[in-house]
Amino acid sequence: MSEYMKIVAALTDPADASRAQDLGADIIELRFDLMEGDPLECVRICRQASVLPVIGTIRSAHEGGQFFGDAAAWYEILEPVLPFVDYVDVEQRFASWAPRIKEGGKAIIASYHSGDMLSLPDLFTHERDLRKYGDIVKIIVTPDSEEDILELIAFTHAAKKPLCTGVMGAKFRYARAILPLFGSLLVYCHTGTKTAEGQYSVQEFISLMTLLKNG
Repeated sequence: MSEYMKIVAALTDPADASRAQDLGADIIELRFDLMEGDPLECVRICRQASVLPVIGTIRSAHEGGQFFGDAAAWYEILEPVLPFVDYVDVEQRFASWAPRIKEGGKAIIASYHSGDMLSLPDLFTHERDLRKYGDIVKIIVTPDSEEDILELIAFTHAAKKPLCTGVMGAKFRYARAILPLFGSLLVYCHTGTKTAEGQYSVQEFISLMTLLKNG
């Protein structure tokens, strides 16, 4: 198992940051596209409740989220919270803002979420494209078969790091626990409210990793 794997608690309520920290999460993701209220106030609540690093994410509807605006509208929401986050999740459609985000000293998680499985050549192509502007590459796909899982594992093992890979949906949710064993840096979990189908809770994932390490 990778010694560098980190558990990300993906939150829709910033008040859950304290619980995420107590449960053993390493990083908090604030899903601003799923939160009600002022994003700036949300991140302030999170910072008061936890000392963990924070990822700011505004996931587009194109990639499974609830943000329906363009790149300008995306950055308009993000800009006020930039001083209070450590990482920013940036989809390729918003990559024009990457230089501005880096100027602010923030690390970028360059992400791509697909409702389909990608071939190995396409996985490596996306990794190279995302690496051009991101510090960490995140590629999430939707497998159709066990053969797809094997290809995703092979890609995760072989691709340049740091890298995060994962799956959409519940059918192959076990891949969420397997991919960190082959080099995926981040695993996204919940603290009670899932931000994606198939997520493990922070407690469940820690138990799984404990069993695997002690096996």
